[in-house]
Amino acid sequence: MSGIRSFEDLECWKAAREFRRFTSVLVKKFPKEETYQLTSQMKNASRSITHNIAEGYGRYHYLDNAKFCSNSRGSLFEVLDQLITANDEEYITDEELNKGRVMFDNVLRPLNGYIKYLQSASGNNKVSEPEIEYTSTLGKIPNNE
Repeated sequence: MSGIRSFEDLECWKAAREFRRFTSVLVKKFPKEETYQLTSQMKNASRSITHNIAEGYGRYHYLDNAKFCSNSRGSLFEVLDQLITANDEEYITDEELNKGRVMFDNVLRPLNGYIKYLQSASGNNKVSEPEIEYTSTLGKIPNNE
């Protein structure tokens, strides 16, 4: 845990960054009429995931950090819904949606674990990555996977 020196070292931020990059590539192929609608919404929501993790980390208080990470989780679910919408509108393929769902879970697991850690940290204002099992929509997954 002592290896955490920045939000960039957090596993949840790293996974969210990859998800943001994935989303950024996908929206480039959306039709022009979606520029100020779905494209803009997806870019903003995917950016909000990493932005909130970083902002929470910078608050230096575990409860403030947990609140921002909770906001990040909300944005994560928003992007999933937007991916489903993009698939319904036939802007992305079923394979791209499935890849997005896998990446979604890859962000959700460590983010949930980090939130749980922050919420349970009593009297400790230091921020570090938890050494606990992460939980996803698929069930418990050990850290070593």
